[in-house]
Amino acid sequence: MDLKHLEGMDRAMDKNRGDQVRLGIGLLFILGVMLYAASQSVGEVSIMLVMAAMVGGYMAMNIGANDVANNVGPAVGSRALTLGGALAIAAVFEAAGAIIAGGEVVGTIRNGIIDPNLIPDSDTFVWIMMAALIAGALWLNIATAIGAPVSTTHSIVGAVLGGGIAASGFDIVNWSTMSGIAASWIISPVLGGLVAAAFLYLIKRSITYKPDMMAAARKVVPWLVAAMALVFSVYILQKGLKQIVHISLMQATLIGLVIALGVFVLVRWRLRQPKSQFLEGKQGVNSLFTVPLIFAAALLSFAHGSNDVANAIGPLAAIVDVYTAHPGEFGTSAAIPLWVMMIGALGIVIGLALFGPKVIRTVGTGITELDQMRAFCIAMAATITVIIASQLGLPVSSTHIAVGGVFGVGFLREYLKKNYDRMVMEIKDHHPEDDQAAIDVFLQHFNHADIHQKGAMLRDLKALSKANEDPAHFSKGERKNLKKVYRKELVKRSQIMRIVSAWIITVPATALMASLIFFMLRGMLA
Repeated sequence: MDLKHLEGMDRAMDKNRGDQVRLGIGLLFILGVMLYAASQSVGEVSIMLVMAAMVGGYMAMNIGANDVANNVGPAVGSRALTLGGALAIAAVFEAAGAIIAGGEVVGTIRNGIIDPNLIPDSDTFVWIMMAALIAGALWLNIATAIGAPVSTTHSIVGAVLGGGIAASGFDIVNWSTMSGIAASWIISPVLGGLVAAAFLYLIKRSITYKPDMMAAARKVVPWLVAAMALVFSVYILQKGLKQIVHISLMQATLIGLVIALGVFVLVRWRLRQPKSQFLEGKQGVNSLFTVPLIFAAALLSFAHGSNDVANAIGPLAAIVDVYTAHPGEFGTSAAIPLWVMMIGALGIVIGLALFGPKVIRTVGTGITELDQMRAFCIAMAATITVIIASQLGLPVSSTHIAVGGVFGVGFLREYLKKNYDRMVMEIKDHHPEDDQAAIDVFLQHFNHADIHQKGAMLRDLKALSKANEDPAHFSKGERKNLKKVYRKELVKRSQIMRIVSAWIITVPATALMASLIFFMLRGMLA
């Protein structure tokens, strides 16, 4: 056996050892959850509570491994944050959001998915919630294994739907709510993509298409960062801190404007420092967005911890409520004990650290190439779309919005690249085939011109060409080749199919899994 084969075996063994260590740490966390849950309950219900807590911890780890990637993936892909830094920031702020600002009351029948009045007894209710937890966690685990970012909320919704149908038939389902969730499969990514693309185009027109990028950036970036401060302030006040403070959208906007004004003054002062402190060109412009992106990753993680985490462990809270606070009863909402919130918070941190990098890489680098400007646009799209959708009552998924923003940025880059290639070919088409020096000079001026100057240069070129009676163009074969516009795919099509397929089948897949698990639990425990 040669040395190369031995080295390959060593690398494979190292990878297996790493997988075993991660699995071992995850199992230790689950064991700790089971022991703590056992200490919180006595009597006949102890086994069910321990089982529910175990599955709840498993669910929380899968949320950390999959859902959190949307908050930090773009920052990692743009190199504003290292993977280790992103994991640390997300862990701290996800846990803080869940514990400090997590929902005190969670709707255990998610968004009116099923009618609790049609559930015959509390045991059936517990089996539905257990089946929902197991199915949702299993689906997130599968999605994480293939690197597909999916919606935690949709996973739970589908699981509750399937468990409810298995328990009481199709009449238990609120189909109008389900139709709204189905609509969100289209609404969320489309809105996220459009908003992200719009911001990127604004940045390109106002900064990167200018001859002196840094001079343009000094004028525009303070406004962009101030806009980010405004929307994130509104987002945190309306979504992240809604269980601590209750303020209207108008009040949140006024507070955000004050914060944005302070940020604008600070950023403008910083950019007025000597030019030697900043890099030049596109690299220098990108560096101006690094600090805002770090804040964005932290704030998005905090808001996610305060919202989606509590919602995801809702079934566990419902089971705890049935067996502890209101024995033998069940309803549409349940208070979340602190220890349940701690399971959610710690589970997310552990799952993110152990298994999160795979999905983070998919969002950050696996779909399209990101830099700080593009990542900034995605963060803005995520916050603005959620705020708008909340006010309009549109059902949207933060996961779909963030990934849609990545796709929107990538497709805009493709369009601009294709359009630029066409312009270059048009320039060559209007010059004599033997006048390569003239073509090179024109392209040099063209590349350094801003967007308005480019348009004027092309119009002048066409006019000069028409004025010539029979200009010598490229040969017929060369002209044919030039007309074949090179279309560089800046978005990986294979990722689109894989991710969209996972989105579409999330609800039916978790519903089917939950119904099967419900029948199994009823057969074992009835």
